[in-house]
Amino acid sequence: MTTPWRWEYHRYDPKTERLVESLCTLGNGRFATRGSAPECVADDIHYPGTYLAGCYDRLTSQVAGRTVANEDMVRLPDWAALRYRCLPDDAEHGDWLTPDHPSLRHCHVSLDLRAGTLTRRMLFHDAEGRRLGVTHTRLVHMGDPNLAAQRTVFRAYGWNGEIEIESVLDGDITNSGVDRYRALAGRHLVEHRAGVEAEGIAWLGCTTTTSRVGIGLAVRTSARPLVPVGSACTAATTTQTSVLPIERAAQVVVVKTAALCSSLDRPLADPVRRSIECAVHAPDFPSLLASHRASWQRLWSEGELKVPGETGRVLRLHAFHVLQTLSPHTAETDAGVPARGLHGEAYRGHVFWDELFVLPYLALHFPETARALLMYRHRRLPEAREAARRARKRGAMFPWQSGGSGAEETQRLHLNPHSGRWLPDHSHLQHHVGSAIAWNVWQYGQATGDAGFMHGPGAELLLHIARFWVDAATWDTSLGRYRIRGVVGPDEYHDAYPDGAAPGIDDNAYTNVTAAWVLARALDLYGELPASRRAELLTQLGIEPEDLGAWEDVSRRLYVPFHKDVISQFHGYGDLAELDWDGYRARYHDIRRLDRILEAEGDTPNRYQASKQADTLMLGYLFRPAELEELFTRLGHHLDDDLWRRTVTYYLRRTCHGSTLSSLVHGWVLAREQGPDAWRYCQEALLSDITDVQGGTTGEGVHLGAMGGTIDLVQRGIVGLDPKIDGMHVDPVPLSEVPGSSFSISYLGHPNIRIRFRPGRLGISVPSSPLGSVPLVLPGDRHERVAAGQERWFRLPKGE
Repeated sequence: MTTPWRWEYHRYDPKTERLVESLCTLGNGRFATRGSAPECVADDIHYPGTYLAGCYDRLTSQVAGRTVANEDMVRLPDWAALRYRCLPDDAEHGDWLTPDHPSLRHCHVSLDLRAGTLTRRMLFHDAEGRRLGVTHTRLVHMGDPNLAAQRTVFRAYGWNGEIEIESVLDGDITNSGVDRYRALAGRHLVEHRAGVEAEGIAWLGCTTTTSRVGIGLAVRTSARPLVPVGSACTAATTTQTSVLPIERAAQVVVVKTAALCSSLDRPLADPVRRSIECAVHAPDFPSLLASHRASWQRLWSEGELKVPGETGRVLRLHAFHVLQTLSPHTAETDAGVPARGLHGEAYRGHVFWDELFVLPYLALHFPETARALLMYRHRRLPEAREAARRARKRGAMFPWQSGGSGAEETQRLHLNPHSGRWLPDHSHLQHHVGSAIAWNVWQYGQATGDAGFMHGPGAELLLHIARFWVDAATWDTSLGRYRIRGVVGPDEYHDAYPDGAAPGIDDNAYTNVTAAWVLARALDLYGELPASRRAELLTQLGIEPEDLGAWEDVSRRLYVPFHKDVISQFHGYGDLAELDWDGYRARYHDIRRLDRILEAEGDTPNRYQASKQADTLMLGYLFRPAELEELFTRLGHHLDDDLWRRTVTYYLRRTCHGSTLSSLVHGWVLAREQGPDAWRYCQEALLSDITDVQGGTTGEGVHLGAMGGTIDLVQRGIVGLDPKIDGMHVDPVPLSEVPGSSFSISYLGHPNIRIRFRPGRLGISVPSSPLGSVPLVLPGDRHERVAAGQERWFRLPKGE
């Protein structure tokens, strides 16, 4: 794997095939198809899957004697399936050939990041010396969000004969891609109907069970040369069979062009009929490939991050998968940021808080997409307000996991594969997701200057989330502080106190500090609004202007716990027992999932100072040192560099990194602190999916937050971009392993501002524009401007 724009695998290995399928997924922001071999069906090795953004369905299952309802992102029919076998002149029908066939001698998979295509080359060599070369080239069209295509080229070496080919459109599909979910109901598609049109277009229609999303898929199969044999249909599957003559050294080409439509599309139309029309009128494969490449070229011109060497190549792969999940087409859908992309079924395709790590990149490159993802949250504001009402609070309480409706979708039971037991799941108490949404709203507004959004949907989101925090805070006379009780922080391993009667912990530092920040920003935004808009929002919130004094009070007097001269992760954290880290590492080696290990032993991490992932240190990810110091000052605490360093050191020793986001945050924080281990954590974040550090989870879908976060690590972390309304603040954090970078951003309406970062220097190029100059704030509060049509280079202070 040495080429800058290609990701390659040079042999077929059943043990890693699902990893390859995930990392070779192709998508266009509307739908995506895993990089599986078209010859294979779902089994213990292979898992072909196609997923449509925003397509969810709910089924009920019997689990541990209870009826449990789960909402899942739906696996759709397989449009790419293709079976073939050789018919030599002197032989009977052979086996259907697959990558698992014993005659496979060579397999090479190449993902072209520049062009957005996947190529799989195989060579079969049978006992009689006959060889067959097979090359599949696949795309999911980035220009036309309804189309995908796959070209297969056969070449015979040393024999003449025929190839029998079956082009299959398979709708007999279940969600079964995650082992620990297999006890749950997974048949989401019903009411199948299938057929073949006179033009040879195979089609399939179906509907999701409870959400009633209609799906239409049509496939046009063409071949050169073609001898049709016939077609067969069941209710859920179409199979078009052809026999093609093949001669030695000659090529036989088969192309499948697929069109996917649904009842989620606008304008509304019959999905089956619309898909047939799209397939009939789709261009030929060379034309599709050319326009697809052109669309990717435009995306890369706006979204590429250039960093030298292998680090740059990995970052390009990460950007590729972010853009396949969240492209400009996403702006036309009602979809959020699925934590595992459109790449697999882990986490049931749900939306968590991963937009916190992805939207900063999108806001600076694809602001329309970032805005659309915030609108996904805004459309679910009524459900969040209803959730708060059910919890006897006002404002908006957003769910930890959500999908179609915006209701809380966090499972109430989860399976520990170490013990085989189903256990209560209290992660729905992670109300800090609301602060993540508010932070993204604010960051988007600062980067874009989009007053229409900020005064409209943005203000509604920010103020309703702030209203929830005011209601969630209760006054403690003995402390003289407000407290937020019964929550779970980013560290999901602590969901209760030891032997506690109720779930949740009190005064999670990250939750309380970010809640104070939300309240402060909500008051700032309220102060900028026109009087009529203020009155409208106060009516929505059900409060009077004088009630905002309480907001100010809570924002300044929320409780932040401390112990041993460090910030406590939560109240009482310092009273927990210390874990025998060396002993557990010696016994289990990999202790990332410490919660499962301890539970299988009859124990719980609630008893120990042992965190799953960055929790308190997440404050250092969201806020620059000066901003964090200002926040603590507002709360009546002095936070200096020494206190923060002690806190970083304290939690580094007590974190097992059970989340891919943990290494990212620790690398970010240590880089800012110039810590010697910064690059080790950054590198682990870069490689977490590529090397599948969690032992099989990448095959269930990539970790989109970690991928987006590593790009943000360079732009906001190392280069130090911090967009504000008064200017683009730049405060670099040098990291020798990333000596330089360049990329284009969009800022305050200015598109394609070119940033070039070199040790000790920063270059800014602003295209010609009627928008005027771009303001900058450099280290030392140095204010500069770069005029439209101008390029300027700035020297940075020594050490920057």
